Amino acid sequence: MPLTSPDRTTGPLMVIGGAEDKLRKRTILKEFVSASGGADARIALIPTASSLGDEVVEVYDALFRRLGAGEVVPVRPQSREEAHDPDLVKAVGEATGVFMTGGNQLKLSAIICGTPLGDAIVEAHERGAVVGGTSAGASIQSSHMVAFGVGGATPKQRMTQVAAGLGLVKSAVIDQHFDQRNRYGRLLMIVAQSPQLLGIGVDEDTCALITVEEDADEVPHEVLRVIGRGSVTIFDPASIVSNAHEAKRSSPLLASGVLLHVLPAGAAYDLTTRTLVPQPAAIDPEDAAELAEAQRDMRQLARDIAAADASPAALRRRLARTRTKIGPNPDPLEGPVS
Repeated sequence: MPLTSPDRTTGPLMVIGGAEDKLRKRTILKEFVSASGGADARIALIPTASSLGDEVVEVYDALFRRLGAGEVVPVRPQSREEAHDPDLVKAVGEATGVFMTGGNQLKLSAIICGTPLGDAIVEAHERGAVVGGTSAGASIQSSHMVAFGVGGATPKQRMTQVAAGLGLVKSAVIDQHFDQRNRYGRLLMIVAQSPQLLGIGVDEDTCALITVEEDADEVPHEVLRVIGRGSVTIFDPASIVSNAHEAKRSSPLLASGVLLHVLPAGAAYDLTTRTLVPQPAAIDPEDAAELAEAQRDMRQLARDIAAADASPAALRRRLARTRTKIGPNPDPLEGPVS
């Protein structure tokens, strides 16, 4: 069941589960700065969800500049009225990258969704800018988002509330800090009540990077690729059987037939077709070199046998050298090993 009819010109989305590495490798933040244009990047930083004020602006401003970003512009509306400010809208309109920090996602949604600033973020994505967000800034990217709720592994009636997001990831609900705060139950509750939605849970220091890619027939697909330290968990409830429509207050929910995907770094998932993207097998370069050398020895051995120009002792010595590289095999001169 398709989620979208993705446009070829849309920019990448970076959905970060929170607590991304800011001190060591900074893999995810480096990816964001690079996708924004590196030295030519103009990043609009939106810290509205955070209660830390100027401190969070200073942290991300320093991080992005240290990672090579050309310019970082704070865009911090504190009310829906301020989200109509033409200067703030212009800053997002001129950005090559938009980054939304963590904090209170309901506050972020209440202030920017349905305002000119919120529209400017959607338009930035549609014209090719990268839109990233961590924690609250991740949740708001989906069409539906968790407003608040408790953790736990068992889905229960009314354990969470849902609000509207920006809709950059359509027909989906995104939750963050997923494994670390045990949010399996509340995401299952949402998809049990709304089985048209795909549930996406993102672990800390992990990013769901969503881009548009063409298949062999040049048909565009939205593809989610995982980078970072943890995993992205996906619940596909298309065939769910549930009692969500009749369960009483706070009672456990029936949720049977939900298709589960747990995607570690390097895995990819097609959001358009709701299928796992096959990945080529990774080959260790050292193993590949040893295998190639062993194959050369085996080919030479075959030539020697065919030419009958080697003694049995010489063939045994060559075979012994080959065994150390590719493991034990039967000796063709002594018959099968019992």
